[in-house]
Amino acid sequence: MIRNKSKVIAVNYNLFKNTAKGEMIESTEGKEPLVFLSGLGQMIPEFEANVVNLSVGEMFSFGIKAENAYGKRTEEAVIELPQDIFMKDGKLVEEVVVGNVLPLQDQNGHVHPAKIVAINDNNTITADVNHPLADQDLHFTGSILEIREATEEEMNHGHVHGAGGHHH
Repeated sequence: MIRNKSKVIAVNYNLFKNTAKGEMIESTEGKEPLVFLSGLGQMIPEFEANVVNLSVGEMFSFGIKAENAYGKRTEEAVIELPQDIFMKDGKLVEEVVVGNVLPLQDQNGHVHPAKIVAINDNNTITADVNHPLADQDLHFTGSILEIREATEEEMNHGHVHGAGGHHH
């Protein structure tokens, strides 16, 4: 089986809620472009599918439904946690405020943003670990800055070294 070569894809993009006329969620304008390796599951699959066959300089504009982006909100993702894990020197850290989003680490070391929903009397905290964009239809617009085959080293590392980091 021939190993499918990953492509290095660099894009500038704007991300909107629902349609291209929706509220802007994020943008690479004036910042570093988004650079990823295709075929490794680093991106929302449908995002990758929409840009992987474009050429440098091409513009894109496409929507992705919530279930194909960050999924549906689930009640299971609203969890109660012991206040102990948010304690420092015997009291709750000051970031623990209803409405704040804190990084929570699971047992595998992955970090999930958790929104504090309530601070309860029974020494627990109710947190919502649904992705902030769950249930949200997305719309991407932007353009392709670079597409090239990934080098062996990039394939092995699974990430791209920024411009200037490679030898000619």
